Amino acid sequence: MKYQLLLLILIAGCAAPSPETASAPWWKGNLHTHSYWSDGDDYPEMIMDWYKTRGYHFMALSDHNILAEGDTLINPANKSSGRVAFQKYQARFGEEVVWKVEGADTLVRLKTLDEYRPMFEEEGSFLIIQAEEITDRFGLKPIHVNATNIQELIEPQGGSSVREVMQNNVDAVLEQRERTGQPMFPHINHPNFGWAVTAEDLIALRGERFFEVYNGHPLVHNEGDSLRPSIERMWDIILAERLAHGEEVMYGVAVDDAHNYHEMTSNNSNPGRGWVMVRAATLTPEALIAAMEAGDFYGSSGVTLTSIRHDESTLSLEIEPEAGVTYVTQFIGTRQGYDTSSESFALAVDNVVVVTRRYSDDIGTVLAEVEGLTPTYTFTGDELYVRARVVSSRLKENPYHEGEFETAWTQPVLILDFGF
Repeated sequence: MKYQLLLLILIAGCAAPSPETASAPWWKGNLHTHSYWSDGDDYPEMIMDWYKTRGYHFMALSDHNILAEGDTLINPANKSSGRVAFQKYQARFGEEVVWKVEGADTLVRLKTLDEYRPMFEEEGSFLIIQAEEITDRFGLKPIHVNATNIQELIEPQGGSSVREVMQNNVDAVLEQRERTGQPMFPHINHPNFGWAVTAEDLIALRGERFFEVYNGHPLVHNEGDSLRPSIERMWDIILAERLAHGEEVMYGVAVDDAHNYHEMTSNNSNPGRGWVMVRAATLTPEALIAAMEAGDFYGSSGVTLTSIRHDESTLSLEIEPEAGVTYVTQFIGTRQGYDTSSESFALAVDNVVVVTRRYSDDIGTVLAEVEGLTPTYTFTGDELYVRARVVSSRLKENPYHEGEFETAWTQPVLILDFGF
């Protein structure tokens, strides 16, 4: 197909930031959030107001299989938190709220993206990016792919397997990118939601550079279980197996996946749990997407990094300090010549369910652990990649599960790019 040329462009490695990029500002944003346009429990303006007033620079409402277009009325009485949400909406936006009474029903008109965008966007301060969560499935397995900066609605593409469903939806996003000439990218959502996606499924995916290493929804199983790997473990398996065979890197994003805005509890999918920090010269879709495709961003659930630098010798971080908080940085990687053996097994729950294979402990080892605000790792030259996980001593406020500490995840640095 035509967009195969685009895929070759997207397979570039993670290069060291240029002096211009290294001094560029960091922009805070969330790429995965829901509103009353699908299954969220608040109005788009209320959600944008929440994020903008809390210091976010960009936002993407990614409602399920829909764009915020056309004339849509909802009955708050039939919506989650509907009456409370409507009262808050009226109190905040007053006469800008469009509603009417028909018989016994109160009907509220949802504002479209074109209508609410000018209410919030400010050049160099706050940006709204159009997005969609392409919501598909294979059998009982939910397969969700986010499309960031999408220009036209993409219907779920379907397929005859988990891998084919993912690939078809990724291909549809890339086809639209090439056809429209607009920068956009897909990312795979919450692989462990419904235990739907294995590491092998993601290894086999082509043209996809991003997936969610952290999702703030309480049902997505970021940490895995006794039989299934955590999302971070999956990331290392994907990186090792892809890079060892000359395939493209995969980057990890952190997101809220917020649906619930009125009751803040670990049982709900609340805003403010996960985000990306992108280093780009300007706050535009073009600059943000280019930076993310270059790996010039990190994911966070609370830790702020002021600098990420790497060259042919070292990977170095600077952590923004907080009073009374300490930090431990783990530099994680897989070395060339790692034990490639893996064991297949199945989990029987009513019927046979395929799960990620069991791989050697050579994959995703902790290469070094450093305390303090300026951790540095010196490459030995035999690593396939190195990434960093920074863990704070502060427990996360309103966590997606109890005992969660604030964390940041940097993107993998590909050591082979330095010609060792």
